[in-house]
Formats: sequence, C-alpha cells, structure tokens
Amino acid sequence: MGRHLVKIKVNGKLYEAEVEDRMLLVQFLREVAGARSVHMGCESGYCGACTVIMNGKLVKSCMILAVQADGADIMTVEALSQDGKLHPIQEAFRENFAAQCGYCMPGMIMATYYLLSHNPNPTEEEIKEAITGNICLCAGYQNIVKAIKAASEKMRTLSKI
Repeated sequence: MGRHLVKIKVNGKLYEAEVEDRMLLVQFLREVAGARSVHMGCESGYCGACTVIMNGKLVKSCMILAVQADGADIMTVEALSQDGKLHPIQEAFRENFAAQCGYCMPGMIMATYYLLSHNPNPTEEEIKEAITGNICLCAGYQNIVKAIKAASEKMRTLSKI
C-alpha cells in the first residue's frame, strides 16, 4: 500500500495532501477539504449521497479514488450558497418540503444543479431521469420533482433580470 501526494481543487480552494492509494474521493472531500455535505451512503455508487461535480461532470465520489482525482476541480453543495444566501435550488427544495432527514439532499441538489445547468427547462420525465442515480428513503419523490420544477422556474426568472 502506497501513499501519493494529490492536489484537488474543491469549491475554488486548492487542497494538497498525502493520501493512501485506497482513499476514496468522498473521504478526501470530507476529511481533507471539510466538505461535510458529501455523505458516505452505500459505498457502491447506488444511492447518490456522495454526488458531486468533477471537472464539469456529475460523479459519485465513492466510486473514485482520491489519487484518480489528482488535479481535478470539484464542486460540492457548499459552493452553491453565497454570502449566507441560499441558491435558488436550495430555496426551492426548502419551500417545497423536498427533504425530511436531509441525508440525500446534497447529492440530489448537485444532480439538480447539473441538470438545470444543461437543461434550464426540463420536462417531468427529464427531471425523473436526472435524479435516478439519487435515492431518497424518507421524503418521497413527488416533492423533490416539484422542487426541481420550481428551481427551474426560479433560475429562468433570475436569468432574465
């Protein structure tokens, strides 16, 4: 088992650490970068609690080794709120009661951010497809889909200002 020096940019800040070969990206994000929103759920890529955006792509951080992410640019849900103000997606999730325990929400919100960045006006089917990799065991999906629709509208309205 070896160790490697990795440099990973997380939410605009560069983190450098010597890590074991087997350290997962989710562990690096939580333990080194302090991104506590990134949750370790299933450790098999199924639940989506660890979903982040890496180099512009939506990924499950439990399926990537930290050494594989060396040089990467990662975005977590912590990057969304600015100056203490929630991002429109976060507001929509709150306003539409899309969360109960909240464990899956950071991953669900990152999947939503990715979707709306690429498709600002998705259909209900496109929304459902976009969140298929994120499992919520408490809230049910009706309010999550409703929140994503509301977030889409908020973001389109804000971009017109």
